Amino acid sequence: MFFIIGFLVVIGSVLGGYMPHGDVRVLWQPLEVLIILGSAIGGFIISNPKSVILSVGKHFGRVLKGGEPFSKADYVELLTLQFAIFKLAKSKGALALEAHIENPEDSSIFANYPTFMKNHDALEFFCDTLRLMTMGTDNPHELEAMMDEDIEARKHEAHSIAHAVTGMADGLPAFGIVAAVLGVIITMGSISEPPEVLGKLIGGALVGTFLGVLLAYGIFGPIGNNLAVYCDNEFKYLECIRSGILAHAQGYAPAISVEFARKTLTGHDRPTFLEIEEATANVVPA
Repeated sequence: MFFIIGFLVVIGSVLGGYMPHGDVRVLWQPLEVLIILGSAIGGFIISNPKSVILSVGKHFGRVLKGGEPFSKADYVELLTLQFAIFKLAKSKGALALEAHIENPEDSSIFANYPTFMKNHDALEFFCDTLRLMTMGTDNPHELEAMMDEDIEARKHEAHSIAHAVTGMADGLPAFGIVAAVLGVIITMGSISEPPEVLGKLIGGALVGTFLGVLLAYGIFGPIGNNLAVYCDNEFKYLECIRSGILAHAQGYAPAISVEFARKTLTGHDRPTFLEIEEATANVVPA
């Protein structure tokens, strides 16, 4: 929704400023568009691995959808799940978690948190870390280093998609110049034509530079930035899990561990202390 609004604002502003002084039909140059976008897409394919190329289409839907990856309700659910897991571990011991983290799909605890279960990365991250703890890895510093590396690796992979789109945007002005130069070459081949013909040819050539810059800074650059911001916001979910597990590993009570996790959230995403207290009030160990 916001992508469409932004797109209309960009195009409307450009055309609105141009129309009182020029003919919009001059800007319609299909061959210039073919040269610029075709070359940019070709360069994008050459410079990125198959996994990134296939992922861009899927992630582009996020731009069209707009909004945040997770809502406050999603974080309330996540914090409540952590409270339930930590409370079980405190009351019955870490080994009581094994049945739940080995087969979370069959867990009576995880079944109560459907949004979390749909997030494969978060489920894997949470269960893998808890599995290490049940195996005896209880040093908070070692856990912190391990989780940081895990998050960084996942974040690098996710950011590669945003970087791919941003790289494509960076190349568009240059491809616009290529289209303009080709237009000038065509114009030079018609140098004997009258001024009105040459004027149209030169104008068409300059449209290439215009389109390259407009597509780079008005469309594809903002898309790449949007994907990067979305990615950063998405990883707040894992960082929330990380803080809760670290607090639990240091021996804090479940309510305190969850509070450590809650404090990693910011702005409108962060539930209040009372909201979490209310959400966890009826949680009992499985």
